[in-house]
Amino acid sequence: MHQTPRADPRRSTGQDLATDPTEAPTAPVATTAPDAPAPSADGRRADTTVRAPGVAAPVTPVPREEWRLSAEVTGFTTLTLEAEPGTTIAVVGPNGAGKTTLLRALLGLTPRAHAGLRLGGLDVTARPPHRRGVAWVPQDGALFPHLSALANTAYGLRAHGVSRAEARRGAREWLDRLGVGHLAHRKPHQVSGGQAQRIALARALAARPRLLLLDEPLAALDQTTRAQVRHTLRRHLDGFGGVCLIVTHDPVEAVSLADRVLVLAAGRALQDASPAEVARNPRSPWVARMLGRNAWPGTFGSDGLKPADGGRLLVAGALPDGAEALAVIAPEAVSVHRERPGGSPRNVWRGTVAEITSLGSRLRVLITSDEAPDLVAEITPQAAAELALADGAPVWTSVKATEVTVVPL
Repeated sequence: MHQTPRADPRRSTGQDLATDPTEAPTAPVATTAPDAPAPSADGRRADTTVRAPGVAAPVTPVPREEWRLSAEVTGFTTLTLEAEPGTTIAVVGPNGAGKTTLLRALLGLTPRAHAGLRLGGLDVTARPPHRRGVAWVPQDGALFPHLSALANTAYGLRAHGVSRAEARRGAREWLDRLGVGHLAHRKPHQVSGGQAQRIALARALAARPRLLLLDEPLAALDQTTRAQVRHTLRRHLDGFGGVCLIVTHDPVEAVSLADRVLVLAAGRALQDASPAEVARNPRSPWVARMLGRNAWPGTFGSDGLKPADGGRLLVAGALPDGAEALAVIAPEAVSVHRERPGGSPRNVWRGTVAEITSLGSRLRVLITSDEAPDLVAEITPQAAAELALADGAPVWTSVKATEVTVVPL
């Protein structure tokens, strides 16, 4: 009996093949659902009915397959994750928060954490990575170095029995969609890092997995290409019947691609909510700063919030004495003056301009102070010119109490 070679468990993509996968149709790969007929290029499942020679298979519409995600993760990363079919979850958090560990636990590729995993009605916990129906695009892409872009992309389809012509057609379609079709016959060492990442993304998307895991898939792309690939990915995810987890540090990706944002810190979930809710009420200083806001964690007292980095902040609302909270201040709510302001602002601090950077048609001014934590203000170039701002210039900043959002921690 012919026996299918087993993939290297260190890679969910089965790097045990040393030949073009179009010549090795039985090699396993973790990019197509196990125990299901292989998909064709248009995402339909192959018909496996045995027929007499010359009898054509009937053409019938196939409804979209849907796979609900249910996972119980323990170890360094500990959380319960439930998601309906078609859900995209952005996973965010500082370095070391456990984001990549979560993805690798769902794949069964790390001893740091273990995931009890159900996809649809199937428990795949005990299965090896290449039999879980999970596609993974790691940060380095993990392309097979000895295969062309076309062969890399066709790998998952061929490994699950799709014909050579069908697999290559599907692979070329995805390469074209992601703007790298002209690189179909190049090896990974012959393309740029951004191009390699798009090829890796095409390989994952071509095989129609039940669960799609993307670890910063757009990080290596330039601004224009990133927007184009993001649009293509969004269109695909709109029709995807599984669940997608995407690790990102880009707030635009989190807002434009995700239905939910999962915030991790030290392996625990701090927040799991819609992008709009996370933007309004971030429960992590890191997330607030990722979204471009000032974030001051502190403790409430009788005279307002006492930031952990010193100073005092008056706010419109109140919390019980001793309550931990996060004060969030939008940069555009920070006023900059050359003289101490009078009038309504209740929060006024003396400071020094530390840095001025451009953000589109506006400027972001970083101001340090001995009286309060660092503060970022967003102003127009005209205002900066009128104030004669420059690095090292002494300034005053003010924030109205009503402009401060307080999030209990």
